[in-house]
Amino acid sequence: MNALLLAVVLLAAPTPGASPLSMPSVDDERGLPVRAPSAVGMSGDRLDVIDRVVARGIAEGGYPGASIVVGRKGYSVYQKGFGRLDWTESSARVSPSESIYDLASLTKVIATTTAAMVLFDEKRLRLDAPVSAYIPEFRGGLKDRVTVRHLLTHRSGLAAGRNLWRTGRTPAEARKLVIESAVHCAPGACYEYSDLGADMLAFVVEAAAGEPLDDFLAKRVYGPLGMRQTGFRPADSLKRYIAPTEIAPPRGYRIRGEVHDENAFALGGVAGHAGLFSSATDLSVFAQMMLNGGRYRDVRIVSDSAVRLFTTRTAGTRALGWDTADGQGGSGQFLSSRAYGHTGFTGTSIWIDPEREMFVILLTNRVHAARAKRPAKVIMDVRHDLADAAALAVIDEPALFRPMLASFRADRADGWNTAATPVRAKASVASSRAKAAAAARAKKASAKKPAVKKPAVKKPAVKKAPVKKATAKAPAKKPVVKKTPVKKATKKAA
Repeated sequence: MNALLLAVVLLAAPTPGASPLSMPSVDDERGLPVRAPSAVGMSGDRLDVIDRVVARGIAEGGYPGASIVVGRKGYSVYQKGFGRLDWTESSARVSPSESIYDLASLTKVIATTTAAMVLFDEKRLRLDAPVSAYIPEFRGGLKDRVTVRHLLTHRSGLAAGRNLWRTGRTPAEARKLVIESAVHCAPGACYEYSDLGADMLAFVVEAAAGEPLDDFLAKRVYGPLGMRQTGFRPADSLKRYIAPTEIAPPRGYRIRGEVHDENAFALGGVAGHAGLFSSATDLSVFAQMMLNGGRYRDVRIVSDSAVRLFTTRTAGTRALGWDTADGQGGSGQFLSSRAYGHTGFTGTSIWIDPEREMFVILLTNRVHAARAKRPAKVIMDVRHDLADAAALAVIDEPALFRPMLASFRADRADGWNTAATPVRAKASVASSRAKAAAAARAKKASAKKPAVKKPAVKKPAVKKAPVKKATAKAPAKKPVVKKTPVKKATKKAA
């Protein structure tokens, strides 16, 4: 039996329709080998700032726990779990090697983009081919001009998203809705970060690979890398290791072990934009594979040329699938211009810096009953601080050395627990989902109370005085008009 088949066979048997995630046995090696920061040219004291930053985020109610790995030059130098999987004292403590998180939009790069890289290497996927070459139903008008490259750079002209979960009663119906989505502007001419584009890319990948996205990745990427806690639709037996997310979603029950994103759920739990679950130590192996130019140990996943192509900035801040560090998006201010990564709505992020031979991974479930008034602000600041602390901890490269900051964003916690200024904006998919959840809760609450019939209130009729129309006079001699006082009409009660 070859190594690939052996890796697949060793995976725990999933429940029907689930991907082959499993917990490693006590004898399994988890993640990268561990070394002291000083062994790879990093300052342990500077890395310890992470403890303070992450603990502040928990104390301020941004998230119940966090899983973090920082690695450099092939080793894990900082690997810690903070807090618990949820807010209860009985909940399991977070462990980087055991706790599994919903990655949200990290799916776009750890799954969909990676699958595209594999197929690109094998010449089964052409970046400048029209999407209609792989998905014939996606045609007509501007759709004929959309290429695979446009999907990867979020320049397809597709909208950010649509509420598939409202009308797509089956995964097949939800898929049809994605394919039928309109292209709003000329492909290549405008940028809009699009979940629909990522979903279309997943359909393209499946067409090129000839098999479902989750199966392809399990065989070609996660299995060979030994990422046994990574995949879609985890088995029920893993729920106790998985961080819960939404407590009052439109689905009507608390979510744990199912994808948080409603549209990904409508697509069956396997989608190009969301649905992947993983642990921090599994992701550390993936990050090291990317830093190694597509190889980890004796396993080649993609070519080094594909890694360079897909992670080099090509349009705005975007590379192909990946985002790049520019001081925004949770990447901090000190990562190099070659650094690339991504963030996820549930409170996740990964940043990889080839210049420093370093990566930073953060996993949280900030969408789970956050106690902070502005949990999105909390997680954004913590992401920035982690990237900055890791970059500043590199002390063996004179050109990269920077003085340590006197304070970090988390020390100030600006705006974390102050009310946000209300902003009127267009309704989004997220806001629609929130309104639907609120309506469902209100309906459930009202069903428990007997209806109280309110007595009708009869409004007094207001008698309007007839208005006398003036008759036209001949333009001869002007008559003298006697002015009479005008009686003001009283206002009607609202």
